[in-house]
Amino acid sequence: MQSLELDKIIGSARSGVVAVEPGTNNAVLFIADGDRRTREEIPFHPFLLLTDNALLNGAGVDYELEALSGGAVFRYRANFASADALDTAVKFLKDTTGRNPSSPTADYRVVSDMYQQVLISEKIRLFRGMDFSSLRRLQFDIETVVEPGFEFSNPEREGDQIIIMSFAFSNGETKVLSQENMSEKELLEAFVELVREYDPDVLEGHNIFRFDLPFIETRAKRHKVALKLGRDNKLISKRNSRFSAAERTVNYTRYDLYGRHIVDTFHLTLFYDVTHRNLDNYGLKYVARHFGVAAPERTYIEGRDICRYWTENRKALLDYAADDVIETRSLANILMPSYFYQTQLIPMKLQDCVVRGNATTIDSMLLAEYLNQKCSLPRSEMSRAFEGGLTRSFEGGVFKNVWHCDVRSLYPSIILAEKWVPARDILGAYPRLLGELRKFRLEAKDAERKAEIQADRDRLNALQTTFKILINSFYGYLGFSMGTFNDYAMAENVTARGREILTTMMNFLQKSGAIVIEMDTDGIYFQPPPGVENTADFQQAIQNVLPEGIEVELDATYRAMFGYKSKNYALLTHRGEVTLVGAALKSRGLEPFQRDFIHELVSLLLHGRGNLAGELIERYRKAIENREWPLEKFAKSETLGDSLDVYKRKLGSGSGRRSAAYELAIASGRDYQAGDQVSFYITGDRKKVSVVDNSCLLADAPPERDENVVYYQDKLDELVKKFSAFIETIPPDDLFA
Repeated sequence: MQSLELDKIIGSARSGVVAVEPGTNNAVLFIADGDRRTREEIPFHPFLLLTDNALLNGAGVDYELEALSGGAVFRYRANFASADALDTAVKFLKDTTGRNPSSPTADYRVVSDMYQQVLISEKIRLFRGMDFSSLRRLQFDIETVVEPGFEFSNPEREGDQIIIMSFAFSNGETKVLSQENMSEKELLEAFVELVREYDPDVLEGHNIFRFDLPFIETRAKRHKVALKLGRDNKLISKRNSRFSAAERTVNYTRYDLYGRHIVDTFHLTLFYDVTHRNLDNYGLKYVARHFGVAAPERTYIEGRDICRYWTENRKALLDYAADDVIETRSLANILMPSYFYQTQLIPMKLQDCVVRGNATTIDSMLLAEYLNQKCSLPRSEMSRAFEGGLTRSFEGGVFKNVWHCDVRSLYPSIILAEKWVPARDILGAYPRLLGELRKFRLEAKDAERKAEIQADRDRLNALQTTFKILINSFYGYLGFSMGTFNDYAMAENVTARGREILTTMMNFLQKSGAIVIEMDTDGIYFQPPPGVENTADFQQAIQNVLPEGIEVELDATYRAMFGYKSKNYALLTHRGEVTLVGAALKSRGLEPFQRDFIHELVSLLLHGRGNLAGELIERYRKAIENREWPLEKFAKSETLGDSLDVYKRKLGSGSGRRSAAYELAIASGRDYQAGDQVSFYITGDRKKVSVVDNSCLLADAPPERDENVVYYQDKLDELVKKFSAFIETIPPDDLFA
């Protein structure tokens, strides 16, 4: 039933394809057949698009030219016998036109990802006809030791070895291998053999692109172990890559496996937090507790204690390693299904659906739609600025009994209600896909409510969540500078209409006697009017003032809300949970004690115990003065992006700035490498000191405490000043007595 419905949106010529690997003149498909995985080779003819049928004259390569309908600028498709022939043609076009294929003014266009080309040309979508439970998955994790004197393991150091590798399988089983009964080399060889025998479709782990895989690769080179982790006995490959998660750009080493996919749950967590903004950090233990998948009896060991446990309490460390990989599996079970189902619609491999932006995935769907209908493609519009959504903070302080209402998929609803189409989308593919996805999502939500079996509810929830993500990304696509059918005028019209609708809602609420606290793009936090208690009736009252096709949802109520400033607030649920939203309240640039203080202070305010703020402040000041906390409470951690030699060269040439982390690493005399993490705290006895000249490595802290007490008390005082307007029970002059 599910595949049939998906075929109405985007068809697939094959079912059960778990991976595609393009070759020179063919492609290899790996296909799920129950528990078996079969291999099949098919012909593959890569292509590029041209504005003129004479552009390849003289290229010295054979190709078939196909005219495309519609009259858009890229009106010819050239199909080649092999990837080598395509490469020759691209080099020729670069030379003769003076343009790279990525140039917005180039007279030719290339889909550079051959994987995507195969899926588009052969009309295949991965995993079609499969449920998430039928995917064969393997989670893995490593534990390492570190030489004395260093904080974190570095695979370049001889003594920093992998001592444990733990694995979890789709059937619920786990396996832990360690140097208890084998060498590090044998441990790595066992890892390769385990992957070959189990033959997973997906390898998963937490922070594996930044830690586990680079570590494994470096140690494997040391021991001359070939990491043939791909299907067909292929070696693992890598390249430098990056992706954006909201305002954050993540640089990482991307690893690929032939015939398989690799998914990092650290990345999944980042993307989850873009929408929810309720995670304080992305570490596995914290995130597992957040999602409620941490077992009550699980073993916890601090990273700095792993060496000691390996020597003194090995069983506990092995239990800890098993718990880590079990939590990784549980986390992936929650966060990965939506990407699995996206991949059934988008002509990309699974790990690309994770790290590519939503606008890019929508563009790939539209591109495939046009090429499958043999229709020509336009150029993208040049990027320009336009006014965005309505965001305002009306009231600051603490409010009890707060309700939140939003418009269901505000911007997509406007587009569909107004029947707007991007100017250059002559096939109407954009509104068709948007409408079909929205319809499918509503059907999945209804089916989820009616489902009697938990497994069916989970699958349908993953489906409807997937389509919610895609649907809400259609508006952003209009302002995507690289979008084939981007349309800035339409984007401007959509946000203008959105501001009108939100203003209508705000005016109604204020006239009804509600107190509007915060408005953000498509939703409003407010205190209901006096005497109003029924959320369903009030939701209908708001709905009555909105235009047809726009649906409001009063989706949550809270015991209290603290408004700090626009986009920075805290919510107290009816279960007593406190959620902080916004960088001002939980910035990772703050020292740990500052983040703890903000959380405690805001919790007091939300619970109506602001009169205890003075005691809280005094407790923190005395704890700093009396050195009651471990130094970790004051330490900042920085990752060395460059080697120490590169840092020195930059300083010498005048292109770099002095850094406490680098200066401390150099002064330590240890062999710190790029990628090592350095934790340090501030020393001295004055409020204002040079951080570079007054800091100490956490690992080198002397037996007698030497943190700068007045410096950290001043940091606390500065923080209190920011919240002084909300601490009404304490006269401002007494705050810093």
